[in-house]
Amino acid sequence: MKANELRELTTEELVKKEEELKEELFNLRFASATGNLEKPSKIKEIRKTIARIKMIIREREIQVK
Repeated sequence: MKANELRELTTEELVKKEEELKEELFNLRFASATGNLEKPSKIKEIRKTIARIKMIIREREIQVK
């Protein structure tokens, strides 16, 4: 997901999306450990998306202050 798409979501939606992605990341890491992972690049993509979400949430916290 691109940063522009994420900025359109509300903060609550971003937090929910982050939780979903963390769960998906856990499942991908588990699949990787067992040797059943088809697309290893998916892990990197999800990690970057989580970082983008955290960045946007932090930007909004700073703007409020």
